[in-house]
Amino acid sequence: MKIQFTAVFRAVPEGYIAFVEELPGANSQGATLDEARTNLEEAIEMVLDANRVLAEEEIKGTEVIRELVALSA
Repeated sequence: MKIQFTAVFRAVPEGYIAFVEELPGANSQGATLDEARTNLEEAIEMVLDANRVLAEEEIKGTEVIRELVALSA
């Protein structure tokens, strides 16, 4: 499954800052646009992993139903 997000990059004197519109907390920066892109991909992975851990902690010991959700653009 492929997930797509909207990355936003803004030039600043130090390089670029970046964030993902649909994923609060996925923010990064880089001296170059390529570095900002790479760092943002890592930030996305970290936020998704952290969200999974938090969700697992919250539902621990409870009965749940898990389903994959696919969205069309």
